[in-house]
Amino acid sequence: MEIVSKTPERIIIRTDMNYSILNAIRRSVEEVPTLAIDEVEIFKNDSALYDEVLAHRIGLVPIKNDGKVTSKTTGSLSLKKTGPCTVYSGDFKGDLKVVYNSIPLTILEKDQEIEIVAHASVASGIEHTKHVPGLIYYRNLFEVKTGNVKIDSIVQERSGAIKNEKKGNKWICDLNDNQVDEIKKIDKDSISDSKEFILFIESFGMIEADKIWTRAIETLQENLEAFEKSLK
Repeated sequence: MEIVSKTPERIIIRTDMNYSILNAIRRSVEEVPTLAIDEVEIFKNDSALYDEVLAHRIGLVPIKNDGKVTSKTTGSLSLKKTGPCTVYSGDFKGDLKVVYNSIPLTILEKDQEIEIVAHASVASGIEHTKHVPGLIYYRNLFEVKTGNVKIDSIVQERSGAIKNEKKGNKWICDLNDNQVDEIKKIDKDSISDSKEFILFIESFGMIEADKIWTRAIETLQENLEAFEKSLK
C-alpha cells in the first residue's frame, strides 16, 4: 500500500488489497457514527421557504466533529436575523461549528425575520445520509501492452492519479474512460485490469479523510467480531 497524496480532505492510495475487502471497507463508511443536526425548532420564519423545507436544508449542513464523538454527544446552534439579507450556515452560533460558512439557507426581504434553534445528535449513515462523513471509492489500474505507436501515445497523453510506469512490455497506468475506449478500438486485447487499485477517501469536512479510513476499518472489524461471536 502506497499513499499517493494526502490532505485533510482527500487521500489517494495505491494498493493491491483484495477487491472484497476494499468493497467491505467502502460500505462500512455508512456505519461510522457522526454528529449532525437532527432537530430544528423554528420560532419565526418570514422567508418564502416553508418550515419543513428550511428544516431539511439546515439538517444537511455538515457539522465539525471535533474530539471524541460518542453516542451521548450532543450540541446546539441558534440563529436570529432580520432582512434584507441572505441567511447562511455561518450565521449559526453556539457550541458547535459548521464546516462551511457560506451555504445559503434562505433569503429575507426587508423587515422579515427568522429565529431558529438547531439540535445535533449522533447517528450513522444507515439511519440518515446526513451522518455519512465522506466517500471511499476505487478503480483498477490498467496494464497496457507497449509497442503500438498510437496506443503508447494515448497512454502518455495523460497521467491520472499516478505517473505512468513501464514494466517490461507493459504500461501500468491510470486511464479515463475515453482513453480506455480509444485503446480498445485499436486493439482490445492490448489492455486489461491490473491487480492494483487506486483508492480514494474523500471527506465532507465533518471528519478528516484519514480518520474516515481508520474508523471505517474499525467498524468493519467490530462487525466481523460480532458475526464471529454469533456463530459460536
